[in-house]
Amino acid sequence: MRRTAVLGSAGTLIAGTLIAGAIAAPAAGADSRHHGDQEARGVQIAAARAAKTGVDWTDCPADWAIAAPIQCGWVSVPLDYGKPNGKQIELAVDRHVSTGTKDERQGALVYNPGGPGGSGMAFPKRVVTKNPLWTKTAKAYDFVGFDPRGVGHSAPISCIDPQEFVKAPKADPVPDSEADKRAQRKLAAEYADGCAERSGEMLPHMTTPNTARDLDVIRAALGEKKLNFLGVSYGTYLGAVYGTLFPAHVRRMVVDSVVNPAKDNIWYEANLNQDIAFQTRWDDWKAWVAENDAAYHIGDTPEKVEQAWLTLRAAAKKSPIGGVVGPAELIGFFQGAPYYDSAWAPTARVWSDYLAGDTQALIDAAAPDLSDTTGNISSENSNAVYTAVECADAEWPTSWRKWDRDNTRLHEDHPFMTWANAWMNLPCATWSSKQQTPLDVRTGKGLPPVLIVQSTRDAATPYEGAVELHKRFKGSRLITEEGAGSHGVTGLVNPCVNERVDTYLLTGRTDRRDVTCTPHATPKP
Repeated sequence: MRRTAVLGSAGTLIAGTLIAGAIAAPAAGADSRHHGDQEARGVQIAAARAAKTGVDWTDCPADWAIAAPIQCGWVSVPLDYGKPNGKQIELAVDRHVSTGTKDERQGALVYNPGGPGGSGMAFPKRVVTKNPLWTKTAKAYDFVGFDPRGVGHSAPISCIDPQEFVKAPKADPVPDSEADKRAQRKLAAEYADGCAERSGEMLPHMTTPNTARDLDVIRAALGEKKLNFLGVSYGTYLGAVYGTLFPAHVRRMVVDSVVNPAKDNIWYEANLNQDIAFQTRWDDWKAWVAENDAAYHIGDTPEKVEQAWLTLRAAAKKSPIGGVVGPAELIGFFQGAPYYDSAWAPTARVWSDYLAGDTQALIDAAAPDLSDTTGNISSENSNAVYTAVECADAEWPTSWRKWDRDNTRLHEDHPFMTWANAWMNLPCATWSSKQQTPLDVRTGKGLPPVLIVQSTRDAATPYEGAVELHKRFKGSRLITEEGAGSHGVTGLVNPCVNERVDTYLLTGRTDRRDVTCTPHATPKP
């Protein structure tokens, strides 16, 4: 799951035409056990239609910043799978054809990076840049990315004017008074209303099961009888839902940094659990900064680093840095460190430079760029989709007393992200559109072994999520990166992980037992 914005706080997860009929229609009733016969029939109809139409691959539009040899196209899906012949929306897809021989090719590998609200359109660029972790897989597969419904080029939704969304400084997410809480509650309710006003037609259909159905239609449009899928972060929940709805349509599936798919975890509890994990990883980073005090001069113990953080926060609250960086913007920037090891050194360097007198580096890193209208539109869209999907997937508490009690208690020992996370999700408490019951993720007939990859100290998707999905998907294999915590393990250099992911995608083979790997290399200052 992705955290790149805090509502009211920090506005800052191939070539050729397919032959008609090349793909078998989905098995009758593939998801009828879970969401009714109407949606099951609807996805059958849409997938059969997509199989006949295929994808008309062409050069990508110039303003998409996706250069040849990557190609782009569209796949049409129903807005409402209960009405498959009703309104259609167009999903943007792109691909880089496999680099191997005809005999080496195994089909298409479809990617989702998470969010909800993340675009997968950058995935084929891994082939262009010759990313060494993916060269073997690229010989066997077309790398396929897509914008999920509501995202980017795929019928994008919006909840607020993008320039207003990124404007800074926002209010400190940690409330000092009941008045502060009332102000944040008002902002959250206004945001929910804005989503309804600007994107109301889409909101009831912005669910993970619908995105999974879209994924099956994309599979059919690609001419694939079965899906090869790589999902990271929220993309693991999308994969889990797809595997439950369409178990016999899965060929290979890798899920990396796993959302706990238990029904009672989606999504309110997931966010509370995330607050605990973020604090744990924040503490890991503080210890690393202290160990490297000779490079950064922030503090030579974790306690001193924490005090330096509180001092910085307090100063920014009293007088926002550069007039635009307050506590909310600081959280928006500093949360990168507990998210990704790759951010450890850059974040510490910006902080160190600030303490040495270079305030501009911190302003550039943490403040919004109002001149970047394209980027701001993307940021606002991503947050809108995040909110819409999480609010639509499950019922949320409507009692402010519960929200206040849970987050006040959690904040006491886990102050880094708790209140910021609460305000980001609070629009779901006043959401006007229908909220669904989460899917019961389970193994279905025909589901092959799924490969699960997870680090034990992940902040965004706590380790328990991988264990839970492992229990639910019988025959799955779990690769644990012990003692590590970077989000998105398959993108890191760790031969113990990389070689097993390659072997699985290329041959379908997994280890006979679950595997524990030592952590990847610790970042250097």
